[in-house]
Amino acid sequence: MGIDLVPFKVCPMNCVYCEVGETTNLTCKTDEYVPFDEIICELDDYITHNPKLDYITFSGSGEPMLHSRLGEIVSYIKKSYPNYKLALITNSVLLTNPKLLHDIIDVDLIMPSLDAVSHDIFKAINRPSIEVNPDEIIKALIELRENFRGQIWLEIFLIEGVNDSDKELNLLLEATRKIKPDRVQLNSLDRPGVEAWVKAMNPQRLQEIRDYFAIELGETSTIEVIAKVQRKVEYKNFNPDVVEQVLGLISRRPCTNLDLSKTLGLHVNEVNKVLHSLVSENRIEATHEDRGAFYRIKG
Repeated sequence: MGIDLVPFKVCPMNCVYCEVGETTNLTCKTDEYVPFDEIICELDDYITHNPKLDYITFSGSGEPMLHSRLGEIVSYIKKSYPNYKLALITNSVLLTNPKLLHDIIDVDLIMPSLDAVSHDIFKAINRPSIEVNPDEIIKALIELRENFRGQIWLEIFLIEGVNDSDKELNLLLEATRKIKPDRVQLNSLDRPGVEAWVKAMNPQRLQEIRDYFAIELGETSTIEVIAKVQRKVEYKNFNPDVVEQVLGLISRRPCTNLDLSKTLGLHVNEVNKVLHSLVSENRIEATHEDRGAFYRIKG
């Protein structure tokens, strides 16, 4: 189960590959973007049904560590629902803040990202809001490993021709050795990203990089490819009426994920899941225009 702590799209980065969409509020300012009481009320209501959950995950439309009361939310869940595990998906920028690092120390799984070590490539891919550099992020991730007792799964998003050179891969490999994550997850584009030039990496190339990391790191980490290009589409998780509504709308005119979200009154993340499945089934396609990725019926 995901908990979205910030509105679309509040984030300290504007990554070229982001499948949620372009960052509209580029900031490192923490705030109570979603009222604490609303989050707790909705959470309590959902958990009264005793759902079977692998994790309660902080993720969503932007960077969850931007929520100023994240530490209180973590403490509340740990105290009220100790049988559920907590996971945090983060772009790692705010891990450089010691106070915020303390807020998340009690979660069970942290999934930080590190896409580049070279400063110029880091800026080209992640486009941060402030002069955060990868050296600071790597240092913060090393500190996290030293102080955090839970699992760390480090995600590296690979873009062919950008951060997959021998030089950059070796720098990422050396950083990984220092960070000592429990798992390394190699990812590539699945749905259309912010920039049209970003393409999915060849699966064979991803596997080659995975094998290289596995050989170099030995048994110190689990290395896996998590790119979803091979994932089987399952509509059973979606409301069939929503799928038909999406298809009906884009059959009349091309729409962005935000257009569909507003028209259907659905969270943009739910719309993205449906769009991803339809793209995977080759029923729709996306083209990039000034306002973002527009989806249309394929054919």
